[in-house]
Amino acid sequence: MAVSTIPSPPPRAPVLADLGVDAARPLVLVDVDEVLGLFMQGFGRFLEGRGLEFRVDRFALFQNIYRPGEDQHLAIEEGKTHFDDFFRLGCGDMEPAPGGVEALRALSRRANVVILTNAPGAGRLARARWLGRHGLDYPLVLNSGPKGPIAAGLTAQVGGPAAFVDDLISNLDSVAERAPAVSRFQMVADPRLQPLAPAAPDRHRRIDDWGELREAIEAAVLR
Repeated sequence: MAVSTIPSPPPRAPVLADLGVDAARPLVLVDVDEVLGLFMQGFGRFLEGRGLEFRVDRFALFQNIYRPGEDQHLAIEEGKTHFDDFFRLGCGDMEPAPGGVEALRALSRRANVVILTNAPGAGRLARARWLGRHGLDYPLVLNSGPKGPIAAGLTAQVGGPAAFVDDLISNLDSVAERAPAVSRFQMVADPRLQPLAPAAPDRHRRIDDWGELREAIEAAVLR
């Protein structure tokens, strides 16, 4: 007999005023991993410390984790365990994306910058510390799943234009569906991943350089 389940409600967007966000200014929502931070590089070093290899063979996460000398990637569930451990124990060992700190500093002079990440809840403190250590201590919002619903809830609270930056097409599509007025930009910071990452230029503008991306965001929301 099948057991019916009640789907979890979408995450509720926090009140931006409680985060110190001025609703009269434009809003820029920015992801962390492979946008502001070189996640794959840091995760790879963490796995090496556990006797594993992270091979950048595809634009994927768990399917790139191997035991040395093996051709079959690690079981997905085992990979997820290492992923969760990285957020709790090792995500401080991640370099910021070149130019990201400076770009957000410039944008924050005229717009609100909010970090919107899908980091696990248990890794919130480590993530906040990493952001603060690298001069990225903007309001932090944790999400789980597609980012469209929470992005819609956040951008609905501001009177001006908004932009959203992420590396994943699925999140960009989700925002396009739930908040179509938001300007969307795809950014993939790690040069090894850039040729592997799927793109959808007909739907989302792809810019992998933070200097150029800052100018594009300014043109979109600071008009």
